[in-house]
Amino acid sequence: MSSSAVSSGAVSSGTARLLPGGPVAQQVLGEVAAEVAALRAVGVTPSLATVLVGDDDASAGYIRIKQRQAAELGFASPHVHLSASASQADLHRVIEEFNSDAGVHGVLVQHPIPGHLDYDRALQVLDPDKDVDGMHPVNMGRLALGLPGPLPCTPAGIEALLAFHGVPVAGREVVVLGRGATLGRPLAMLLAQKRPTANAAVTVVHTGVADWPRYTRRAEILVAAAGVPGIVRPEHVRPGAVVVGGGVRYEGRRLLPDVDESCAGVAGAITPRVGGVGPTTVAMLFRNAVVAAARAAGLR
Repeated sequence: MSSSAVSSGAVSSGTARLLPGGPVAQQVLGEVAAEVAALRAVGVTPSLATVLVGDDDASAGYIRIKQRQAAELGFASPHVHLSASASQADLHRVIEEFNSDAGVHGVLVQHPIPGHLDYDRALQVLDPDKDVDGMHPVNMGRLALGLPGPLPCTPAGIEALLAFHGVPVAGREVVVLGRGATLGRPLAMLLAQKRPTANAAVTVVHTGVADWPRYTRRAEILVAAAGVPGIVRPEHVRPGAVVVGGGVRYEGRRLLPDVDESCAGVAGAITPRVGGVGPTTVAMLFRNAVVAAARAAGLR
């Protein structure tokens, strides 16, 4: 963890300190690699299976990145590529085959999938203990109750990022702009839990609230999770606040973040436009996978 803590009540000097996700991901992946080596030493090879449906170039690229990372960490990485015309039953059959394979510890269905398919239905077919995204309804319930289980990757990555950079969270006012199932809601539950790196007073607000900036301007830590490019501007940020850009939208391969870059002139600390939350999300995916492998082997 960085030794230079950010005081969320500080007044900005006009240039926010950057909170990159790369060093956080490196630390987490180093821990994952060590656990993979320990598992392989006792005859267990962690395995993360991936499923791609269709021929979306960006999705195929993400799968290649994850497979490359899996190889570097020592994971097995079985992969199934279904055609864009695959049926819901075809997708379910692949997931069920991975569910029944004791040698596979985690399964990732790359999102988005073709429009005629229902991702939520496919997710419900997945064994919750192999859900490395942490988005199965059972795992969301575990999160709500504070029970062990795979955590949603982007929220877990944000918690790790704040902890790594020495940002105090306990007792602080955190405002999450966005209520989505993949980020806003699970992040609020995660940061409200009683842990040294959480235990915050969390408010969830969304763009359906007429005066949402009234909430964001009081936040000591503001997490943008709306998926609306440029929605957070300097006038929406409390001077000296910590600003985390979690929500993004893509136009082709161009990343469009929720947080306008001009917010760096008001914030005390801020995630960079590129290389902020993204690397930590991928790292948490592999952390979930290695924990699943250890639990399946009876070592956790």
